[in-house]
Amino acid sequence: MSAELVEARTDKVFKALAAAERRLLLDRLRARNGQTLGELCAHLDTMTRQAVTKHLKVLEEAALVVTLWRGREKLHYLNPAPIHQIAERWIGKYERGRVRVLAQLKRQLEGEENG
Repeated sequence: MSAELVEARTDKVFKALAAAERRLLLDRLRARNGQTLGELCAHLDTMTRQAVTKHLKVLEEAALVVTLWRGREKLHYLNPAPIHQIAERWIGKYERGRVRVLAQLKRQLEGEENG
């Protein structure tokens, strides 16, 4: 795969993750994978069905959501691979320990400030 194609795919993933509404849809799929549009729209007071459809299209174009037809139902599934690829590229296996320690320190310090 060419470097330009990899960059174009990465740009789509970052664009998709930039919107809070799309991250919410990904969180809902992470909690329960394989939902229909109707199920994803349930209990979403801030987004119309049409808005959810548009956000899902962006997520599909970024390969963060894959779909499967079951009869007349279109099921949506989370695909974490693009996020993993980004993490591997910028965090890498040698940086994970350091990042984990920094994140733990941050949580501890914030916990002390809030408590």
